[in-house]
Amino acid sequence: MSQLALYHGSVSIVEKPIYGKGKHYNDYGLGFYCTESLNLAKEWAVKENQDGYANKYALDLSGLRILDLSGKGFATLHWIAVLVQNRIFNTANEVAKEGKQYLIDHFALPIEDYDVIKGYRADDCYFLYAANFLNNALTVQRLSAALRLGNLGEQIVLKSPKAFNQLRFLGYEIADSAIYFPLRQKRNQDARAEFLSSRNGPIEPDALYLTDIIRGGIKPDDPRLQ
Repeated sequence: MSQLALYHGSVSIVEKPIYGKGKHYNDYGLGFYCTESLNLAKEWAVKENQDGYANKYALDLSGLRILDLSGKGFATLHWIAVLVQNRIFNTANEVAKEGKQYLIDHFALPIEDYDVIKGYRADDCYFLYAANFLNNALTVQRLSAALRLGNLGEQIVLKSPKAFNQLRFLGYEIADSAIYFPLRQKRNQDARAEFLSSRNGPIEPDALYLTDIIRGGIKPDDPRLQ
C-alpha cells in the first residue's frame, strides 16, 4: 500500500478535514491544500506575530486518480488555464479577456475527474507572474522559468470524497511565527529578486507572448511550449 506524507499549514489544528468546506477561489478550486514539505507548511501556517500549526497526515494513494501538473505531457499553460478558471484575475484589457478564454478553450483540464491534484502554488509571486503573462507583459518562456525560481514549492490538493476518506491525521507541530514568518518573507523576496534579475536578459528567439499564442492558434502539442 502506497502512502504519502502530507502537511497542512493552518492557524488551527485540523484533525478531520471536511469535504466541501473552504474557499472556491483557490488555485485549483475547492479542496484541502497540503504540501509534502514540513517547513513550507510551517511557513504557510503563520502570520505576523501569530503562531500556527503544521498538521501531519498520511494519504493512502490506493485507487486515487492523481493529476500531476508538473509531470510529463503538461505545459505551463495547462497550469495557467486551471488558475484562470478558479482565481480572480484583473482582465481589464481585451488581450487578457481574449487570452483567458483561449487558455480555457485549448488548455483547460478536466480536474473534476481527479481525486488529487499536484502543482505550483500561486502565492503572491507566482500569481503576479501569471497576471503579467495574462496581460501580455511576460513571455510564456519567462513565465515557465519564473515558476522554477525561489523554491516556492508545490502543493497537493485533495479534491474528492474518496481522497478525504483516505487521509489519516497523525498529529501536528507548532509553527513559531518568530521563526517561520521571516523565512516565508525571505523566500518570496528571493524569488522576486531572481525574477527581476532574469528579466534583464535578451528575449528568447522563440519567445511567445499571449498575443502570439492566440494569433498563431498555438495548441498544447506545440514544441515551443515544452
